[in-house]
Amino acid sequence: MSAVEGQNYSEEKVIASTGRTMDQWHQLLDGAGATGWKHPQIARWLVDEHGVDGWWAQGITVGFEQARGMRRPGQQADGTFAVSVSRTLGGAEYDAVVERLADSYGETMSRSPGAKHPTARWRDGDESVLMTISPVKGGATRVTLTRSRIADDDGLAAAKADLAAALDRALK
Repeated sequence: MSAVEGQNYSEEKVIASTGRTMDQWHQLLDGAGATGWKHPQIARWLVDEHGVDGWWAQGITVGFEQARGMRRPGQQADGTFAVSVSRTLGGAEYDAVVERLADSYGETMSRSPGAKHPTARWRDGDESVLMTISPVKGGATRVTLTRSRIADDDGLAAAKADLAAALDRALK
């Protein structure tokens, strides 16, 4: 799997949005010595030196780090892992979803119901679970659950299955 496939970007989208292919970005980063840089430095360099939009700078950086063996798929900059699941539906009421997710994760650690994209977060041992509700086209709503700070990638499939089951229960 190429870094583009791992990031779910088509090569055409990368070129249209950044002016270069992912391989061209990787070659440019190799030439600049970016394999010795930390994630924020790589992304900042893409923005400052090449005018790449911040969102794309993050995607190019992650793709580069994965392609060069600096980061595994799902791995965050701090070395931990994260997985997400989402469901799109006609509408989702924040309080009702949070209440139903409490059956799986307990009382919320923090809530931001008034944010542009309302969130709730639960602590689950050393890990955390974040729920985000976002509007999508046509009046639908996307509910996303992300489990982060997972210590290693051995349990990612199980963590993703757990999130999917919890989200499905909460949205019934």
